[in-house]
Amino acid sequence: MAREFQRGHKAKISDLTPGTDLYVGVQIAAPGLTFDISCFGLDANEQLSDDRYFIFFNQPKSPEESIQLLGTQAGDTESFRVTLDRIPANIHKLSFTATIDGAGQMSQIGPGHIRIVAGGEEVVRYAFSGSEFSTERAVMLGDFYLKDVWRFAAVGQGFDGGLEALLKNFGGEVAEEEPAPQQPQAVAPSFAPPPAAAAPAQPPAFGAPQAPQAPQAPQAPQPAPAPTFGAPAAPAPAAQAPVPGPQMHAAPTMAAPMAPGPGTVPPPAPSSYGQPQPPQYGQVAGQLPGQAPPPAMPSPYGQPAPGPYGQQPGIPLGAPQGVPQGAPQTGAGLQAALQPYRETPTGQRWTPQNQQMMRVDLTMGGTPVLARQGSMVMYQGKVDFSYKGAGFAGRIVGNATGQEMQLMRCGGRGQVFLAENGAHLHSIELQGDGICVSAENVLAFDESLQHEVRRIEGHGIPGGALFTMMFQGTGTVVVKTQGVPVVLPVTPTTFADSNAVVAWSAASQVILSSQVRLRRNAYPGHSGETVNLQFRGAPGNFIVVQPYEV
Repeated sequence: MAREFQRGHKAKISDLTPGTDLYVGVQIAAPGLTFDISCFGLDANEQLSDDRYFIFFNQPKSPEESIQLLGTQAGDTESFRVTLDRIPANIHKLSFTATIDGAGQMSQIGPGHIRIVAGGEEVVRYAFSGSEFSTERAVMLGDFYLKDVWRFAAVGQGFDGGLEALLKNFGGEVAEEEPAPQQPQAVAPSFAPPPAAAAPAQPPAFGAPQAPQAPQAPQAPQPAPAPTFGAPAAPAPAAQAPVPGPQMHAAPTMAAPMAPGPGTVPPPAPSSYGQPQPPQYGQVAGQLPGQAPPPAMPSPYGQPAPGPYGQQPGIPLGAPQGVPQGAPQTGAGLQAALQPYRETPTGQRWTPQNQQMMRVDLTMGGTPVLARQGSMVMYQGKVDFSYKGAGFAGRIVGNATGQEMQLMRCGGRGQVFLAENGAHLHSIELQGDGICVSAENVLAFDESLQHEVRRIEGHGIPGGALFTMMFQGTGTVVVKTQGVPVVLPVTPTTFADSNAVVAWSAASQVILSSQVRLRRNAYPGHSGETVNLQFRGAPGNFIVVQPYEV
């Protein structure tokens, strides 16, 4: 019985079938549209390093015939024969794609599939439809990829541009003039094709218009203003600004003798240029034997006077230097030193304590908080912490990736302080609107918010995909960034590095964009900026980018 795959599902070929001589069938159709179905044999860098492994209508097989184009049969629009144990060692991935020849969009296609047949029996099928795409003119359907052993992944990723753009994405070369397509003369392989399947269901009657029109931009609701990112509001200034005092190094400093003789004062020992000699134990810088300590230097307004060399402010000479924890705090110097770091109460549910720490008051709002596991650094009151798995209100797990976003639920009555690796924290309050945040940048959020996982897939993105969480409703999301981010409006030419983008308005459309040179041999090298995300949307949409690449 065939296994039904969803987008993103992966499995070892050996778990599907013990055979290595496989039939791959692709069924895709739309009224008035013509499709080119191809297979790209890619190297370890996911590049088409050898043009002989681009299998399409004008090159129906690889040199050793491990990949063969068979044509239309058994109810499939196009089919291939793949012999895994004959594929050369330099080929690490086979990417099966479909592109529109001429005008049209992938949103117009009817129900289709890519399937694998072994020994005349279908072992896996990935079904798709036009509702999963929009203005794309190409789609990456599925991959055979080598990771210790051969595996299969259902991709289903749309791609702007046609066959030429897809070829450039894989690092191939585009000739100046394309030869006229020729009908492949491939001979049927010795193994028997799968039995003829029932005729595919007719696609719904929403055929392409006679003259394709430019797609209309969706009328998205006016999003709320972009959140203000940056450092938290500074505490209220004092009634009078402190007056800067004199610089410590502006006063002359005398060096104490190393070992003064009886009754005599030897000259000071030489020291490094511009550096004072450290005083003896119990002496103050500038004090000679038998002399009284020099007068204390003036201190800035509102600050305690600095103590002698090696002595803490506010503690007399000879007094114990340390105060055990739990002892009463004494002295104005200690109070003044701790004052800037005291807790910042505001009477609100979410309160930034500084740029790297956030406090949430669970007694306000009456709903628990979901936070990344391990992000709690301190709490007060009666707080219950429990594990929150992947089954709440949708999915927090990428499809069959094994990469789960580990969350904990914080409930009860008390205050919880959250932080993670010194990252900058920003609270975003949603009032019925929505925002998409990269899952890597989510620290905590109110459980009352509606949230779901979205997956943006593409070659060149670390791990092959970018997982984002879309939040909607009323509540607060705490986003973490490396450094202070910048908020930019979405324009028709807005692009962002997939490794640096943090969040964007939910009404924005995200499209994978690739910049690959046409002549690989003529211009060797790599810019390092081949995969970007393009954002489109009505005025008022925004993106948030951090000065750091994950």
